Amino acid sequence: MMKLYLDPGHGGSDSGAVGNALKEKDIVLDIAFKIRTILTNNYQNVEVRMSRTSDTSKSLSQRTNEANSWGADYFLSIHCNSFNGSAKGYEDFIHSSLSDTSTTAKYQDIIHTEVIRVNQLQDRGQKKANFHVLRETAMPALLTENGFIDNSQDAALMRDSSWRQKVAQGHVNGIAKAFNLQRKTTDDSEIVYKIIVGSFKSRENAEKRVDYLRGKGIESFIDIDTVSGETRYRIQAGAFSNRDNAEKRIEEVKKAGIEDAFIVQETNSNDEENSGYAILGPTFISPKHMNQFVKQINTDALELGNYYFSFGEYYGIRGDIAFAQAMHETDFLRFTGVVKAEQNNFCGLGATGPDNPGASFDTPSEGVLAHLQHLFAYASTKPLPDKYPLVDPRFNLVNRGSANTWVALNGKWAVPGDNYGQGILSIYERNIKATMQNLEKVLQDIKS
Repeated sequence: MMKLYLDPGHGGSDSGAVGNALKEKDIVLDIAFKIRTILTNNYQNVEVRMSRTSDTSKSLSQRTNEANSWGADYFLSIHCNSFNGSAKGYEDFIHSSLSDTSTTAKYQDIIHTEVIRVNQLQDRGQKKANFHVLRETAMPALLTENGFIDNSQDAALMRDSSWRQKVAQGHVNGIAKAFNLQRKTTDDSEIVYKIIVGSFKSRENAEKRVDYLRGKGIESFIDIDTVSGETRYRIQAGAFSNRDNAEKRIEEVKKAGIEDAFIVQETNSNDEENSGYAILGPTFISPKHMNQFVKQINTDALELGNYYFSFGEYYGIRGDIAFAQAMHETDFLRFTGVVKAEQNNFCGLGATGPDNPGASFDTPSEGVLAHLQHLFAYASTKPLPDKYPLVDPRFNLVNRGSANTWVALNGKWAVPGDNYGQGILSIYERNIKATMQNLEKVLQDIKS
């Protein structure tokens, strides 16, 4: 059992450094909580004790005495810096009496490397000092200074919860490497290492990053996330089951000139009901590639990709898989069944046979909107967001939240429909394959 004593600096009457309407004690407590959560949720044989878990005062002696009495294996103190408003960046400290070949110094080397990989801060280096928490601890100890709170650029990052999560993940990655911690796994799950190469508030900036990476021969896509109610566009450049392969991709990305790349470790379940094919989630395929895909089969097809992308993004639904469902229902917009093209009913809402072809909608946009609203009814129990009017005539007939995945629509959306969801996913996977082939051709053209 590895025992980590985690020390968010300051607290209570001691606010620590202040600047840009921020207090050090608040920032470091949040980072420490995130470190504890990641470690205890994802790693075996690790125990974390925090010097404080609220805004309370605690002396330096109380902190070191508690860690020593507990028999901690490592002492990690989390801080932010301040100076004159112009200084910025990250640095960390071990005690000044220690040699560069000491165990503590080796731990510092590892953790420093991992934190700098993700924190988007200037690297001010690895340092030594005679701080109390480094001097009076009986175990290896490190104090990290995570940016300058009185610097406007560093402070802007500190305000962002997703940045604090990155910083926490960097610390955890370093600790896991230093102490050879093993991740928690179960028989029905596997670890996935996702390569994240930027997070943007602007979709335009995210698309520029994707275009740049693809120009360097590195495939990537935009993953939409919500942080504190704010939409962020996160760029992913691969996912690997092997950590070494993920590290190699990180090096490729850095050689391409992107320094803010980092690895996120996730556990993916193989259980069908909890697989990656959930109804709720980000849309990966662009409107252009959705339209290209259907036109390869039906050259006269309407271009619906933008509707599925934008409404999917708004409702938090996989718009690209909903598009595949529409292709499944309409025979790639050829409308060879009971529903006819003029109905703009792309998902067969209410259609039960020749005598009842189902609902009709005034425009293609309205038909797609009804489709996404109906999926939202199945996948979520939350109230329908109110930016758009409710146009799905069967929304209130759905047992809310009764289908979280596409396969779970079997026997609900289509009856009996034993393989209904599987059919949708098969079309989606064909779209993915076609998209990748198109991108590879573009990359070959760029290289030539």
